[in-house]
Amino acid sequence: MIAHHKAYVELLDRFKHIALLESIEEVLTWDSRTYLPNCASEYRADQIALLTGMAHEKRTDPRIAQLLNELDADSINTEDISVEAVNLREWKRDYDKQVKLPKQLVEEKACTAVKAQSTWVEARKTNNFGAFKPWLKKTLDLNHQTAECLGYENELYDALLDLYEPGVLTCDVAPVLSQLRNELVPLIQSIAGSSKKPDISILERETSKSAQRNFASEVAAAIGFDFNQGRLDETAHPFCIGLGLNDTRITTRFNENYLPGALFGVIHEAGHGIYDQNLPKEHYGTPMGQYVSLGIHESQSRMWENMVGRSRSFWEYWYPKACEYFPVLKTVTLDDFYFAINEVKPSLIRVEADEVTYNMHILIRFELERAMLNGDLSAADLPGAWKEKYRKYLGIDVPNDTKGCLQDIHWSGGMIGYFPTYSLGNLNAAQLFRKAGEELGDLDDMFQAGDFSTLKNWLTEQIHSQGRRYRSGKLIEVVTHEPLSAEPLIDYLKTKYMPLYGL
Repeated sequence: MIAHHKAYVELLDRFKHIALLESIEEVLTWDSRTYLPNCASEYRADQIALLTGMAHEKRTDPRIAQLLNELDADSINTEDISVEAVNLREWKRDYDKQVKLPKQLVEEKACTAVKAQSTWVEARKTNNFGAFKPWLKKTLDLNHQTAECLGYENELYDALLDLYEPGVLTCDVAPVLSQLRNELVPLIQSIAGSSKKPDISILERETSKSAQRNFASEVAAAIGFDFNQGRLDETAHPFCIGLGLNDTRITTRFNENYLPGALFGVIHEAGHGIYDQNLPKEHYGTPMGQYVSLGIHESQSRMWENMVGRSRSFWEYWYPKACEYFPVLKTVTLDDFYFAINEVKPSLIRVEADEVTYNMHILIRFELERAMLNGDLSAADLPGAWKEKYRKYLGIDVPNDTKGCLQDIHWSGGMIGYFPTYSLGNLNAAQLFRKAGEELGDLDDMFQAGDFSTLKNWLTEQIHSQGRRYRSGKLIEVVTHEPLSAEPLIDYLKTKYMPLYGL
């Protein structure tokens, strides 16, 4: 049996050692994005670059190729979903990619990300795109080099997208985003023309940071985030990160004059964290213990944040508790609160965008980073191009770069090709949520009763426990018995928002 073959056992030992090394790097990364003093970022960049280089050396050790050849990894049938077959298939894929990347490039990317993120934080605070521009140019250049090293089918962007969504091409994503745009723009226009408007001022009442944190933590625990295996911290841009076995960190940012920001940020990141915490622990450090793609990962966070967290049934359970944490809500009816948290209105900030307009934000970023990578748009011209697209797609004016092209952390972190996974996550979430309802029964009845574990356990069985057994598209087919489609998302949005706005 492969599981007991000396070559397979050696590969297990090697990759678990690599996972241990990379988990140390993740600790330093988490710290650099939460508590690291500003003046320490340059040395931290060198620390992370050193660890990244060490891990890359181990991942590209010729001995791995020898072991994979000994086990004839090239002959693994893609339909074989046994643990050993999946690990060998994914190890081979990852090795073939990693060996194409020079160690110097890998280290430089890691070092640049830390320094660029430190500059980005300050540039965002002071609305100073000029300070960040050189780092953006360098990041684009390093990603261009990465794509050339990896190779691509049609265009540079393919190579980078594949890092986050294995097997997916740009030509697969572009039509889907266009379809969403074509379907959603009329809905957005209809909602804009509706005479029914929520009173969002009820969300802008002062609520203390401590109360927000405590309530959000209670909600996160209730939907399945295990604080014995994780913690919540504050940052400039919310994220979730795994620091190793049984250690998953989530972060948020607080605004004492806007309640939903931190709350839904925590629910979103908790969705990511629940996925990480429920990957098969016995396979930690191997592909069977890793998430399949960012589009699937994002489906978990978007589902919990929106399809659960912004549902009326969710708040029928949580609203009395919310009023205890935030007495200013006691004069607000549940109907008014529910309408307010589901306001549809073109806005500047992606992470605060409503469900209906959200994908427009992704389309804008996808088009801009693709143009920059291909050389059709210079880094210097990004602010102007950003403002133009927001006028075109969302009909709003961008007042400054802090609320424009400096709002997201991704480009400072070197993550070019990442943004499409957010829209893929929305599509995946809608299809999975529909299937969960078909198999489990009335989800609204469960949420009203405070039962969130039934859905969480179903997701663990269907998604989390599968590791990288399937590619994302195949996983969706296996679980829902249908190929990925935009129809469930469009149906979900229309069913929810048309009655809300009297359409």
